[in-house]
Amino acid sequence: MKPFYYNLVGMFFRALAILLVTAMSTPAAARILVHGHRGARAMFPENTIPAFEYAIRAGVDVLELDVAVTKDNVLVISHDPHLNPVICKGPVPNALIRSLTFAQVREYDCGALKNPKFAKQQAVPGTRIPTLDEVLGLSTQGSIQFNVETKIFLDHPDYTPAPEVFAKLMLDVIRKHHLESRVILQSFDFRTLHAMKKLAPEIRRSALYEGKARSFVEIAREGEASIISPEFILVTAEQVKACHAAGVEVVPWTANTPVDWDRLIDAGVDAIISDDPAGLIAHLKARGLR
Repeated sequence: MKPFYYNLVGMFFRALAILLVTAMSTPAAARILVHGHRGARAMFPENTIPAFEYAIRAGVDVLELDVAVTKDNVLVISHDPHLNPVICKGPVPNALIRSLTFAQVREYDCGALKNPKFAKQQAVPGTRIPTLDEVLGLSTQGSIQFNVETKIFLDHPDYTPAPEVFAKLMLDVIRKHHLESRVILQSFDFRTLHAMKKLAPEIRRSALYEGKARSFVEIAREGEASIISPEFILVTAEQVKACHAAGVEVVPWTANTPVDWDRLIDAGVDAIISDDPAGLIAHLKARGLR
């Protein structure tokens, strides 16, 4: 009969082997990426350099932003096709960006007015609308990615150049910074997604969606996109599972509360777009997911 301690040693190694096999066979939780919506508009004026730099310092993985086009075909960062008087002060309130030259757009101060929807937002007087070129220049501040929305509208062709021209302007700036692998092109209007696929299929494309519940996979296919970006209230675990089976990532917008973050995390999304990226990062850390 073997001594008792031999039995204990044998039991220990058998238990250790079981633990190792279990650890190797159990996949680690996927990292949920954080997209700073319009930079971080809960804290700083949206789509401005101060907002983007704050988001980078907070540790975001991706800067989410919107692009409009001036009269002289300069790509500028704005969610609205018009210069929104709620957040921008300038010569002509609500002027259409496409009707102004870049020099005229620069006359507007889009940092002095606090957005009334965000109590913690800090005004930064004198802040001008940046160009896409300037924002992509922030790529030197780490390995951040960029999720760039083309603000193009089928019912308002006067708001932008043609989709093919818009996509080519975008591609020129992306290639200038050698960021083909770090940029996502997103849009509700899939025409620029189709145009970019023809010009540079290596650029990732994301199909934005809001409206009635539909198959996320079908929407992504319509946009020729590898990413579906639905309004967060539409996300379900079943939709996410179907997307992953089809090789499609799910990146919902725009969730700003712990309750909503938890629901999306539990559904298995790949990333979350939030106005409060620092808060989301802290929440993920608290759950041991970052």
